[in-house]
Amino acid sequence: MDYLTRANESYIEELLKEYTKDRHCIDPSWSYFFDGVSLGSQAPLSHPEVAPADELEPRVMKLIEAYRCLGGTTAHLCPLTVPSPNPLLELSQFQIPQEALSRVFQASRSIGMQPSSLREIIARLKDLYCSFVWMEWTHVRNPEERNWLQQKIELFFHSEQRKKSLDDPTRLWILKRLIQAESFERFLHTRYVAQKRFSLEGNESLLPALDSILESAQADHIVLGMAHRGRLNVLVHLLQKPLESLLTEFEAKYSVDPSEKDIEGDVKYHMGFSTFRKTRQGREVHVSMASNPSHLEFVYPVMEGMTRAYQKHFRDTDRSQVIPIAIHGDAALAGQGICYETLNLSRIPAYTTGGTIHLVINNQIGFTTSPTDSRSTGHCTDIARFLDAPIFHVNADQPELVWQVAQLCTEYRQKFKKDVFLDLVGYRKYGHNEGDEPAFTQPLLYQKIRSQPSVVESYSKALIAEKKTSTQETAKLVEVEMERLTQAQVNTRAENPKPSVSTFEGRWKEFHRPSRKDFFTKVSTQVESSRLRNLVSKLSQVPEGFKMHPKLLRLHEARQESLEKSLDWATGEALAFATLLEEGRSIRLSGQDSQRGTFSHRHCVFHDVQSGKTYTPLNHLTETQGFYEVINSTLSESGVLGFEYGFSVVLPEDLVIWEAQFGDFCNGAQVILDQFLASGEFKWQRMSGLTLFLPHGYEGQGPEHSSARLERFLQLCAKDNMSVMHLTTPAQLFHALRRQALRRFRRPLILMSPKSLLRHPQVLSTLSDLSEAEFQEVLDSDLTQEEKNRVKKVLLCSGKVYYDLLAAWKDPSVALIRVEQLYPWPLERLRTVLKQYPQASFFWVQEESRNMGAWSFVLRLWREGEEDQKPIMEYLQREIEYIGRKASVAPAVGSRLMHDYEQKALVKEAFL
Repeated sequence: MDYLTRANESYIEELLKEYTKDRHCIDPSWSYFFDGVSLGSQAPLSHPEVAPADELEPRVMKLIEAYRCLGGTTAHLCPLTVPSPNPLLELSQFQIPQEALSRVFQASRSIGMQPSSLREIIARLKDLYCSFVWMEWTHVRNPEERNWLQQKIELFFHSEQRKKSLDDPTRLWILKRLIQAESFERFLHTRYVAQKRFSLEGNESLLPALDSILESAQADHIVLGMAHRGRLNVLVHLLQKPLESLLTEFEAKYSVDPSEKDIEGDVKYHMGFSTFRKTRQGREVHVSMASNPSHLEFVYPVMEGMTRAYQKHFRDTDRSQVIPIAIHGDAALAGQGICYETLNLSRIPAYTTGGTIHLVINNQIGFTTSPTDSRSTGHCTDIARFLDAPIFHVNADQPELVWQVAQLCTEYRQKFKKDVFLDLVGYRKYGHNEGDEPAFTQPLLYQKIRSQPSVVESYSKALIAEKKTSTQETAKLVEVEMERLTQAQVNTRAENPKPSVSTFEGRWKEFHRPSRKDFFTKVSTQVESSRLRNLVSKLSQVPEGFKMHPKLLRLHEARQESLEKSLDWATGEALAFATLLEEGRSIRLSGQDSQRGTFSHRHCVFHDVQSGKTYTPLNHLTETQGFYEVINSTLSESGVLGFEYGFSVVLPEDLVIWEAQFGDFCNGAQVILDQFLASGEFKWQRMSGLTLFLPHGYEGQGPEHSSARLERFLQLCAKDNMSVMHLTTPAQLFHALRRQALRRFRRPLILMSPKSLLRHPQVLSTLSDLSEAEFQEVLDSDLTQEEKNRVKKVLLCSGKVYYDLLAAWKDPSVALIRVEQLYPWPLERLRTVLKQYPQASFFWVQEESRNMGAWSFVLRLWREGEEDQKPIMEYLQREIEYIGRKASVAPAVGSRLMHDYEQKALVKEAFL
């Protein structure tokens, strides 16, 4: 065992050598030990006050270390079971005779005691590590944190000290919160039979834990993320969501205005809420709970992104005033990879939020699955060990202990700005939801649960026995709660209020929900050419003495020289960013290689080839500019995209961008795309202006490096919920990004960004394209109207395939038209353009296979239209046909030879 090998005699003698040099250079527990023991050394120690040696002292120290590591295996953590003793903690394991129990040992100093008998030492160890809490901290490697945890636990966390630290008003407050939690659940259980609520019963101590955090954190803002278990209870009692507002969701009798087409709503246990509430001490705290779908833990990175944005907004640079609290389920924490992805962000500078307080509602079951079938680890919190995060397991039927451990967790987070875990080991009184019968699959477990007294019952009995309250006073608290709940139900049924949702408040006051007209209202995105020239000059400058890579130096010099004639894609993007920054807006761009660019095109962070120092020109434009943050992210899609989504819903003025290494990789974040980005506003009334760069294009790189799955995004489009674009010029990118930032509404922007086009000799724009033009949803051909009258075939396309067609175009009877914005569908602009070709037949050309890409979407809108829009076919009385690859299973072939053959074939077919 690790604890046995670590504490052997040779190890102790090495520590002794260090101790004789400086007692402060080793762990305090060993300093205390050596203060009283000489280990039988023949040479006198440098401290003359040290007592004579005892040959059993090292073995007692081993015993103490064993309890620190393994004591929790015998702790009474589960309210439903009695633990068994651990034979590894028997005295015989350490070659300590029973007769030694009465002997006094100096080793007791290491756990904060005066020299004490072994019997007293073991009693203290059992009190600390084997009672109703298991505190895992010995895996924490940082000496300062270990020492702090050890002293906090062993000097101040034994039962005598705990009793002194908890006053009677707090104990009565805990009882009140437990009664509120239980009464709320029982009221819903009897008044709304079989309606899903995902009861907190069996883990009601969550409420006192949250109260303890709020009171001890001394923070201004709390950001909560949690799934559905106990969510309604937390909304009502921690965030003080009005009961009538919640009960109207159970009653479901409120009228719905059919004109509110942008509100689709969600079930009650997914909804978020935010409010200001006061602690018992009168401190006002803003508490937000993020909305969350049934995909359990996927709110976790979103909540972290929201926290980071709040910290930026409130200039909370030491991250002490905005604190994230993640509330997990035991099975989900152990089972969902998004938890690891997000935990891995916690200490990365661009993503850290100064530590998260993790609370686990540990039901010891996941839906119908037992822990032995749902994880390979001993505890659901073992994932925390890779972060060296301390873990505290507490019996949820011990509410005072829960309060105190939550306070300790908060102190740790505030001091070290790192994650900490509090595992509330309880049970689930009913099934996964209130319509399930849990005894079908766990009959023995639910026999125990049915006979288990509630935490209110056991805790109130304890307080009554101590004469801190009475049976009558406890009954009165229950009566008051039931009256409050009943009156709220009466009010709800009388008024039938609609569920209240706060929108367009605070930072969102200057924004509005857009109409279709808003999407096609022109936004002034042009920038004077003189200003653009000045910015390009600044983007190429480096500090004096900065040694830039020669190739990059030539690249930037060439861009400046060619400014008047041509701007490539990277320059168009850089100028869009620079102009927005100069106007005071901040930009956050993250992705797996975003500083350089996956395709070595961006290079927005310069590296000194001699010193390794970095320089970001976009942050050196003016003294009053916004901040440009470009991040090489972890190799994570779900975690990082969820984080950026959360960031975007808090700070609407910032342009927030997530860039996939290849567009295909957004597959790894499909839950965030489906459940948050595409539908979040319509379910939860929370806008996001997050922009996605998804490299897309068929260049023979195989199935996973070709397609950003354009078809999936178009399938998610409805009610103008986002913009989907496939652009072909740097100027279009420039205007699209500026338009996205300058609009007074926020909707996601999905950009199918290029790969080979980044260096294509024809993918260039002029300075006047940026200073005089504007964004065009549709780019017409350059033919005159007389030539258009003779056109027999119009090829509509989007993105890279345009340049393949252009390279083969020789016939003036064929016209090429680019649909740059696929959604919202530019109906009016298309009608105007296509009417100019009276004799033509229309074809949609795409690189993607027939069952992928934009074809199905285009065909539907061409024939059927959208909502109140007429289809194009009704205006033109002409059908549209398909040109492209046949239907396939994979997005692209693996052979470059086969790719070239297919690409040539579709181009040839287009001009037949």
